Parts: sequence; C-alpha cells; structure tokens
Amino acid sequence: MKRSWSKRIKLLMILAFLIFLMLACKILFNQRFDSPEALQEYMKRFGVFAPLVLILFQAFQVVVPVFPGYLGCAAGAVAFGPATGFWCNYIGICAGSIIAYFLARRFGMDLVLSLFSEKMFFKWRSKIARSRSYAVFLFVATLLPLFPDDFLCYFSGLIKMNKRQYIWIILLGKPWCILAYSIIFGMIKW
Repeated sequence: MKRSWSKRIKLLMILAFLIFLMLACKILFNQRFDSPEALQEYMKRFGVFAPLVLILFQAFQVVVPVFPGYLGCAAGAVAFGPATGFWCNYIGICAGSIIAYFLARRFGMDLVLSLFSEKMFFKWRSKIARSRSYAVFLFVATLLPLFPDDFLCYFSGLIKMNKRQYIWIILLGKPWCILAYSIIFGMIKW
C-alpha cells in the first residue's frame, strides 16, 4: 500500500514539474512571430545559448506532447538555417524521445494515460498488435511524418522494448524526417 502511494506522489511530482515546464515554455515563447526576422531576432536574445534553447524546447515538446514536432523543426530552420537547425532539432527530439521511453518504463500506464487519451492508446495498440515486428513498425514510423512519434516513444517504454534497440531505432530513424523538414522550411521564403 505504501509503495502505491509513493509511486502516485512521484507521478504527481513529475506531472507538476512538466506543467511548470510547459508554463515556462509558454512564457518564454509567448511572442508573435510574424516573420522569419522576428523569430531570428527573438532567438538572438539568447546569444550563444540560442541553439541550446531550441534543443531544450524540442526535447520538451516530445516529453510533454503539446506542440507538433514540425513547429520546432520549422523554427530551427528559420532561426538558424537548415544545417544548424537540423542538428539542434535532431539532438533535442532524440533526447526527448529517449527521456519519454524511460519515463514510461519507470511510471507506466498511469503516466501515459495522463498524456494521451485512452482512445488513442487502444487505437494504436491494436494497430501495433497486427504488425509482425514492433521494432520494424517503430523504425518505419520514425522515418515517416505524421505518425504519433511521441506516443510511440512512451508506448515503447510501456512494453519494455529493449533499450539498446529502441535507442538505435531513434538515432537512425529520426534524422530523415527532421532533415526533410529542415530543408523544406529552410527553403521557404516567408
């Protein structure tokens, strides 16, 4: 009984921390960016730490899935150009994906259902159950846009997928979609 309460308290503390981070992120990014120049000027305020701000934002948006990932990819490409934007986005998204996996392993279904709806969970669980290999499914999902990557990171932790295999899938599968976003958003003349 005591262990159950301890686990719930830890989960509440993590959720409170994530809400705090979300509010801090909202305050930090509560700007109106109506041009690439406005975003670049805003990012210049952070000086040499500007790339770190983007990396942390991208990690955060995976761990607390409020924003679509392509928004950060667009911001990175616009603020830093396609190459630097790609690296910041890649590092942040991979870090967030790995953190999400370990959070799900540690805190289980309660955490996952606090971030995603039951409907989404059961929908994707049934789709995944029909696949022959979850590892192949996950790799393909990380390669392609519009899959619920954040959810799949948490789901991988729930099923206790081998951590080395998971990390390699993330590191090898994530860059391609991020690279495409970086190039596309870097080429758009706003």
